[in-house]
Amino acid sequence: MGKAAAVGTAVVVCAAVGTAVVLARRRRREAERLEGAAAERKRKVGAVIEDVERTLSTPTALLRSIAGDMVSEMERGLRGDIHSAVKMLITYVDNLPTGNEQGLFYALDLGGTNFRVLRVQLGGKGKRVIHQQYNEVSIPPHLMVGTSMELFDFIAAALSKFVETEGDDFHLPEGRQRELGFTFSFPVNQTSISSGTLIKWTKGFSISGTVGEDVVSELSKAMDRQGLDMKVTALVNDTVGTLAGGRYADNDVVAAIILGTGTNAAYVEHANTIPKWTGLLPKSGNMVINTEWGSFKSDKLPLSEFDKAMDFESLNPGEQIYEKMISGMYLGEIVRRILLKLAHDASLFGNVVPPKLEQPFVLRTPDMSAMHHDSSHDLNIVGAKLKDIVGVADTSLEVRYIARHICDIVAERAARLAAAGIFGILKKLGRDKPPSAGGKMPRTAIALDGGLYEHYKKFSSCLESTLTDLLGEDVSSSVVTKLANDGSGIGAALLAASHSQYAEVD
Repeated sequence: MGKAAAVGTAVVVCAAVGTAVVLARRRRREAERLEGAAAERKRKVGAVIEDVERTLSTPTALLRSIAGDMVSEMERGLRGDIHSAVKMLITYVDNLPTGNEQGLFYALDLGGTNFRVLRVQLGGKGKRVIHQQYNEVSIPPHLMVGTSMELFDFIAAALSKFVETEGDDFHLPEGRQRELGFTFSFPVNQTSISSGTLIKWTKGFSISGTVGEDVVSELSKAMDRQGLDMKVTALVNDTVGTLAGGRYADNDVVAAIILGTGTNAAYVEHANTIPKWTGLLPKSGNMVINTEWGSFKSDKLPLSEFDKAMDFESLNPGEQIYEKMISGMYLGEIVRRILLKLAHDASLFGNVVPPKLEQPFVLRTPDMSAMHHDSSHDLNIVGAKLKDIVGVADTSLEVRYIARHICDIVAERAARLAAAGIFGILKKLGRDKPPSAGGKMPRTAIALDGGLYEHYKKFSSCLESTLTDLLGEDVSSSVVTKLANDGSGIGAALLAASHSQYAEVD
């Protein structure tokens, strides 16, 4: 019995050892498989990122070439070439504010998913803006794709409510009608300082019954329906308003750039260099041009597969290409599409693609900015955003670094392309190089407004450093960029004042 027991024990031990060996081999094979899968995943992630970096690259030589194309398109637009990608709309603003304006004036600034109503009490020379108040109102999404009457009735109701809160700091002379500067940040065929027909909607708006109509008339009818006695004395684009506000604060401002939900630029052109201008040359010799540069196209623009797919699925495919590459409406969406490719092709978030990541525009540019600016050691803001927006509860530090890097790539391309556009305008004005006759380089100021420029600090810093690089050390020292916060609203009120029906009386 003892021998038999010993033999049995030996057999059991051998079997156990064999099983342990088999299990160890299986674990080793599984570990090797997992290690191989992880290595393959890293390889695929690296390949996708490398491709993204290559296709979104903006070397300085390319930016100079894009700026050259921008100038060519600007010149075509000034000639009235219907095929120009940049419309170069005449604004009928030939005099910018001087600082002598006085009285109570209102402004309405409609330029994106929000609009602002504003009032200012102007004190004239030396006193400037005595008092100002404003209110911001969000536009319900359904009104962005509804009817013209619904949108303008909503705006007029908010404006009427704002007028009711007018306090003792604001004084309207007896017997006078309130006057309004209307900042309308969409392409308009301007027919006078206070009238213009809508060419097309942009920035996610698609409203029936407004294209081809006078937008001042649409607003005026809506104000009448509200019982609001107010006259629109100036219709301006947000960039023109920003230019007016910028010039009011700094006499060296020659251009204004909007970088927010959408993008645009306006600048002061010499009237005798505008071939399509058929009227008498203005006394000032100048004319403010609304470029509508968001529609700029060039075969040199570094369009990626993500840009092309986003454009194809947009409300306006084939249009506003430059805007879709550099403005706040779209940057977060480009990041989402890159992350989705990483999820599909490289299993960035595991074997299952997060369903929320499939939703267009679920990742907004403010979220992208928050991730990009995360400097915490564990990138906890990135992790929180990926959890809340993408629906991935637990992400590794590696995944968070990758997400932040994608934000950096997309923001850098946008900022550098925006700088190329500004450089193009300075080139058109001959302010990209020292005077040919020698002498001192004139000071040049550029007013910038919009949430993307104001709040996305890495974006604005990259834009400014790129512009400095393009201009070179000698010229860049004479060029300044200035934040014109709410410049478009105040600018519209200032232009309403300078074009007041009571101007001659005063």
